[in-house]
Amino acid sequence: MSNVATRFAPSPTGALHIGGIRTALFNWLYSKNQKGTFHLRIEDTDKERSKEEHKIQIIKSLNWLGIKHDGEEYIQSTKIDDHVKIAHELLKNGFAYKCYCSPEEIEEQKKRARQKKIPYIYNRKWRDAEEKDAPKEIKPVIRFKSKIEGSSILKDLVQGDVEIENSTIEDFVILRNDGTPTYNLSATVDDHEMGMTHIIRGDDHKINTFKQMQIYEAMKWGLPLFAHIPLIHTIEGKKLSKRDNASTLDDYSKIGIIPDALRNYLLRLGWSYQDKEIFTLEESVKYFNLEGIGKSPSKLDMSRILSMNEHYIKNIDENDLYDHLLRYCEEFKDKINTEKASKIKSSLVFLKNKAKTLEEIFNNAKYIINDEVNFNEKDLKLIDDKSKKIINEFQDEIKNLESLTRDNLEPIVNNLIKKHETNFKGVGQPLRVALTGSKFGPGLYDIVISLGKADVEKRLREILN
Repeated sequence: MSNVATRFAPSPTGALHIGGIRTALFNWLYSKNQKGTFHLRIEDTDKERSKEEHKIQIIKSLNWLGIKHDGEEYIQSTKIDDHVKIAHELLKNGFAYKCYCSPEEIEEQKKRARQKKIPYIYNRKWRDAEEKDAPKEIKPVIRFKSKIEGSSILKDLVQGDVEIENSTIEDFVILRNDGTPTYNLSATVDDHEMGMTHIIRGDDHKINTFKQMQIYEAMKWGLPLFAHIPLIHTIEGKKLSKRDNASTLDDYSKIGIIPDALRNYLLRLGWSYQDKEIFTLEESVKYFNLEGIGKSPSKLDMSRILSMNEHYIKNIDENDLYDHLLRYCEEFKDKINTEKASKIKSSLVFLKNKAKTLEEIFNNAKYIINDEVNFNEKDLKLIDDKSKKIINEFQDEIKNLESLTRDNLEPIVNNLIKKHETNFKGVGQPLRVALTGSKFGPGLYDIVISLGKADVEKRLREILN
């Protein structure tokens, strides 16, 4: 077989769905593993709903995840004439026919099928009818002449051999009465024109594949190989839809999921390699194969995504984590000034502690970012007269220090504990509230050192006043 070529073919009618992103990832990884090419086709023939901003968002989403397509984007709407030409060729060669059924007639047939509780299949009324009997007032659609006898077998690279009775495939429309092509015709012509060798997509496309195989055969085109991936379900086991929470990529980037973590999670969603869990990008390309894809649907599990993200936060290079955090804040929070950014950088080692997302690191760092301390009313009540005394004495002690280190802070805190006959919490809690506004957060020494002497003194003065 020639070089492997795969494609991802989204419609720009909305934000990219997480199932679509996984399909793109699998296509991209398979191509790269096979040293082939990966193409992006924008299926924008639905003029009403297709929007340029959605196309831009799709490309941005894929790039964010590290999925880059080869060559230019293939824009389906620019190829309509090619699709129409093939429809007329099929008509001329006896593989298609004009159907003059009115919309009312079709609706009636559908209604009867519903009453009988059987799937609707067009009754093929015009399949062998004479053109001279056609009603003049109706613009016909063009239907493909599907096989009526025997069965067809799809040699699926994931599902194995799938057999279907040909009589269950209706004579599907390939050209609407306004002259525009339908999905099955356009997708088949484009896949052929683009030289696609492998079509990897969701298994809700299986019936489309049987229809498209018949077009390939009628046109005497070489058939690509097909792989149908099981769908992603919600944790309750329902099919995931665009209306579900956390179904688009933006839902993840907004809360601060790292691209590598999400890509690793999606790779493992319905695919496995030995018992390996964590894959670098290079390993993903090296080990990816179609044999590792499971046959049953996967469940999207947010807690699993968060724990994967926590693993990445804990283990990636701190400079990389810092870059991710700055980009995240710039896009979804506020840009952080240089002085505060450098304080955050040197404090990442504890700010990232137990954080599952970049947003949680941002929240942990708020006491550094905000100039004004935002007090939690309940915690502010902890600053009673005894606490003020402790804060005052702590302030007096640090005045003479050149810089603040754990070594010179510990003796001061221990003396205050002894003097006021209390414990670490008795000293640490009022100081933490004074400096951050809350009794929760990083350790006391970490807070004091990260703020620096000038900032600590300023905040302690404010609380005492």
